[in-house]
Amino acid sequence: MKRTFSRPIKRVVVKLGSSQIADGKMQPRTTHLYSLAKQIKELRKRNVDVVLVSSGAIVLGMGVLKESKRPSDLAELQARAAIGQAALMKLWAEVLKKVGLQCAQVLLTWDDFNNSVRCQNAKHTLNAILKQGVVPIINENDTISTEEIKFGDNDKLSALVSQLIHSDLLVILSDVDAIWDQNKKMLVGEFKEVTPLIKTVSTGTANTQVARGGMKTKIEAVEIATVKIATHAGTPCVITNGSIANVLVKLVDGERIGTCFTEKENKTLNVDSEHEFIRSHFKNS
Repeated sequence: MKRTFSRPIKRVVVKLGSSQIADGKMQPRTTHLYSLAKQIKELRKRNVDVVLVSSGAIVLGMGVLKESKRPSDLAELQARAAIGQAALMKLWAEVLKKVGLQCAQVLLTWDDFNNSVRCQNAKHTLNAILKQGVVPIINENDTISTEEIKFGDNDKLSALVSQLIHSDLLVILSDVDAIWDQNKKMLVGEFKEVTPLIKTVSTGTANTQVARGGMKTKIEAVEIATVKIATHAGTPCVITNGSIANVLVKLVDGERIGTCFTEKENKTLNVDSEHEFIRSHFKNS
């Protein structure tokens, strides 16, 4: 039986962690990203907008410098982010160009969600980029921000972006097929809320040299995207394995893969209320 959503999927935010971008040797997963680029092209043919929230700057910066151990000093991490951001955008530009698409770099800090004018400017810019048929590549501005480096992944950022542009689906690509419960059973299917059990089995990542978030930050992102209720409706969110063949197209087509958290209700907010929701959740709890 197909998975159904409350509204047509016309805009998708896809979050990719560092493990989706680079391998254990800090080298780009070019073949994998090319596969995702082809899927994005297919969705664009169907008039489905795709926004990418892409981690990977620090790990690629380490790769450029031929490092294997992640620095702990903040300034050193920010330096790797600055070096790696250029490599990250070059990588995305190359794989998307192969399928006839262009990309645009958008660097955000949490302050961009805290100020109503900057928040609306970011929203209008992203909508203008999408109108041109260009794929936005969003990342935390690690070079000047400490929050993403301190807390790890871009999971929460992807949820906030999803709410900001009123996406119809948030996809968080991981290296596991779905959330696992305490009995090592995959929770494949639909859930209306993040239960206490799901929270207790959600841990951080074991691969601390490449990735920094793990399932814990993904669950926190789900709560922002679906349970907290945001702009004109909560956004359904799927957590699944980015290596599943044709994963993005399958999800939009309603195939029942991964763990899906569905929106609980429909709630329309005006611009001020919309920003207040986003602002109130922009800080890491």
